[in-house]
Amino acid sequence: MVICNKTNSAVLIDPVLDYNPNNANTSTEFIDEILSYVSNKNIKLMYVMETHAHADHLTSAVHVHKKTDAKIAIGQKILSVQQAFKKVFNLGEEFQADGSQFDELLEDGDALSFGECQIIAMHTPGHTDDSMSYIIGDSVFIGDTLFSPDYGSARCDFPGGDAKKLYDSIQKIYALGENKKLYLCHDYPPETRQPRAWFSSSDQQQLNKHLSNASKEEFVSMRNNRDATLNQPRLIIPSIQVNIAAGHFPEPESNGHVYLKTPVNLLSKGS
Repeated sequence: MVICNKTNSAVLIDPVLDYNPNNANTSTEFIDEILSYVSNKNIKLMYVMETHAHADHLTSAVHVHKKTDAKIAIGQKILSVQQAFKKVFNLGEEFQADGSQFDELLEDGDALSFGECQIIAMHTPGHTDDSMSYIIGDSVFIGDTLFSPDYGSARCDFPGGDAKKLYDSIQKIYALGENKKLYLCHDYPPETRQPRAWFSSSDQQQLNKHLSNASKEEFVSMRNNRDATLNQPRLIIPSIQVNIAAGHFPEPESNGHVYLKTPVNLLSKGS
């Protein structure tokens, strides 16, 4: 969450819904702790910003919207992601692949205000086609474009992913300036260090194991070869169905329960 101190307005980036894959139970315990803080501090939450439709967790955007009336924003290219996964999950005509589940569909360069502060959207495709980075002052929330320097870069084997585009997007982020703080969606630290929320652009440029000494051609070759060995994320099946709908679950069936689909022998080991 980023708070504009002068007006006590805020945006919340990539909120998570608790999900237990063993029994498909959900909970709002984690996000409710954040919303309790928001309420206690009289913070006006203006927007929920999704960097992309994640494949490794379920979004709690709809829950946050219902509790705070914050608008849900995502990149305009979510339409292509919706269209691709509508086919994967054979979603019926009731699923509209037109982005209507979201309040704001952002183009490259669009700006949103929260109080006296501003967030600028930057399209950074490659990991996914809808991937966005959000610039707030000296901070850039880069989604899954980069990980920590000792871990590298994001996979590009989902529908719409492209290693060449990812390389170009990373260079676009670097061009914002060496002193920018690049905030990660995830950190997978080795035992030798503690988790970190951000690294400077300078550190990423000099130390990132996938990019610091690689040409574009070398990076693309490395990324494509590495992606071919990766299994699908553990939560891709439930998370994508929910996240392309901004956090909305399917309507309950005749017995009152909600069901998600599991495509059998459709998703490959890699893409």
